[in-house]
Amino acid sequence: MIEAFAFEFFRSAIIAGLLASVICGIIGSYVYVRHMISVAGGISHAAFGGIGLGYLLGADPLAGALWFTLGVAALIWGLVERAKEHIDTLIGAFWAGGMAFGILCLSLTPGYTPDLFSYLFGNILLVAPGHLVMMTLLGAFVLLLFLIFYPVLQALAFDAEYAGISNLPVRGLHLMILALIAVSVVVLIQVVGIILVIALLTLPAAIARPFSKTLRGMMIGATLISMFLTTCGIFLSWIFDIPSGSTIILLGVTVYLLVLGGSNISRSCMKDIQNSDF
Repeated sequence: MIEAFAFEFFRSAIIAGLLASVICGIIGSYVYVRHMISVAGGISHAAFGGIGLGYLLGADPLAGALWFTLGVAALIWGLVERAKEHIDTLIGAFWAGGMAFGILCLSLTPGYTPDLFSYLFGNILLVAPGHLVMMTLLGAFVLLLFLIFYPVLQALAFDAEYAGISNLPVRGLHLMILALIAVSVVVLIQVVGIILVIALLTLPAAIARPFSKTLRGMMIGATLISMFLTTCGIFLSWIFDIPSGSTIILLGVTVYLLVLGGSNISRSCMKDIQNSDF
């Protein structure tokens, strides 16, 4: 395995995985605590519409995905307060509509139809140096933002109503988080793809949750877990010559199920002890 580091693309993949872990660990923890998984899923799948639009207009597909997902995030933000009872239906509409719009745009694109496998499932082994710079800047921005606004974001994450009563800028912060999710999705498309990005955002946070007492601890734990998953996934994909994005996610699912099973066994044992005569 050590000989793999002789290749620049492999070193770039490891760095990309570590940077993605910082982004996913921080934003994913907030998404998990706020129960925004369906919202993040809607935004991530809507990115496909931006990719298709980019190809149709002859522009950079990732640039098209960025502006399209930012627009979707803004629409979700504007509709959340006005249609709370229908929010799941609206998210589903963005989820399916974005994918359908992307397919329509690609069908109307003249000439050669691009291979969309890398956009749907990612290929971290093909991350370009420019993309690493983008991920570094985003990771630093996310880290700085959460360090500055952590007390406010913590209040918003656990009790949004109290945060609103306390005159905190709830709507503005919510828009900021949605925009960060949109940007993160576009940046992470290269790593695991549109289909799997929601899992990378939520699985590490879900694994870290039982071992965390605070949001900060959960973010740190999720970041470290994500680093473990991405690094091991890249090595496994190298050894067995299998897709890296799918390997990372399947490894995450396996670890999550093990943690979930261990937690259930632990709770069952505690109940048995409490109900015993000793």
